[in-house]
Amino acid sequence: MKPRTPAATAATQVRERWRMGSEARGLVLVSAVLTAFGLAVLYSSSAFVAMNEHGASTFFFLRQLEGVAAGIVAFALAAKIDAERLREWAWPIIWFTIATMTAVLFLPASIAPTIHGSRRFLLGASFQPSEFGKLGVVVWVSMLIVKKGESLKRLSKGLVPFLVIIGLLDVLAAMEPDLSVSMLYTLLMALLLFVGGARLSHFIALGAMCLPVTLTRIERWRYALSRITAFLHPGNAPEAVSFQLQQSLIAVGSGGWFGRGFGEGMQQQFFVPFPYSDFVGSNVGEEWGYLGIAGVTLAFALYALLGFRIARQARTPFLQLVAVGLTFTTVLTAFLHIGVVIGLLPTTGLTLPFVSYGRSNLVLTMLFTGILVNVGSVKERVVGGAATDPLAIAAA
Repeated sequence: MKPRTPAATAATQVRERWRMGSEARGLVLVSAVLTAFGLAVLYSSSAFVAMNEHGASTFFFLRQLEGVAAGIVAFALAAKIDAERLREWAWPIIWFTIATMTAVLFLPASIAPTIHGSRRFLLGASFQPSEFGKLGVVVWVSMLIVKKGESLKRLSKGLVPFLVIIGLLDVLAAMEPDLSVSMLYTLLMALLLFVGGARLSHFIALGAMCLPVTLTRIERWRYALSRITAFLHPGNAPEAVSFQLQQSLIAVGSGGWFGRGFGEGMQQQFFVPFPYSDFVGSNVGEEWGYLGIAGVTLAFALYALLGFRIARQARTPFLQLVAVGLTFTTVLTAFLHIGVVIGLLPTTGLTLPFVSYGRSNLVLTMLFTGILVNVGSVKERVVGGAATDPLAIAAA
């Protein structure tokens, strides 16, 4: 048998790969810093509760590490798979979302348990369909906007299909109940439709039509109304309603500019309810001070800048919309959480991405980041020895 020539050997060393752009690399760095910081904050904020309820201070920390490991796998897969394929998966994703969110409401408690008064999880607390629904809304709405094209400007054929599907998800989320997610779905739809070219007049008309219904329905969700009242009139609100906000403000205020120091916080010692999830930002304020909160805010602002730059340079209109939606979801959730813990917004129950305890949310956020990284990458054909070196300069 004849020996293989160098040319033949080089020809066999050919493969395609995704090369990250500068924005994608920056996004990976920001996400890694937030994840590492989040693990430190989570351990400090959850240690007392974990010791009291589970007998080990590392209980929540170790479970969050499992989420980080799963999230890294999700990130790597999303970064390597062409995000344009999500367009083909839009309908299966949205049907899966509807099916699982419906199952949460009707399956027995052994499969869909009630946790803290809400039914949001399947299989214990390992999967939260409403969190996955954020991806479903972004992908499905983006797909349909591109598909409809100019007909998006027509009310009946343009906006009605969006209102039917997203309205159904809103109802399912509200029945859990989770009004924060329900409102987020609606905001996502509105943002993407606006970016996609829908008429502003249609939004105004639909908003005017829905307002009376919303006000009528919100009276039935008295817990949501009481939170708004507590925010507007904290001194007159019942202690059971305003207790979280008051303790959060005490935590942030006692931290001052530089904080008490890592592990030195006092409010997580059974004063702030859910100090490791809904109000983890109060721990940041107490132990890391105003500078810590400012640093987290700037990190998410940088995440937004990089994400929207990736969207502007995306390969297709569909990917532009997906990148806008995913960036908006992560950053808006973070800013709302920070606004709540410092008293600028009513209590919403939204977690702080990369930081709050919750494996479903963490894995999904890292999956979002992986998709954004793929959108911010270019596919290149690598030939010869460079095919095995991811840092090598590609050949054309």
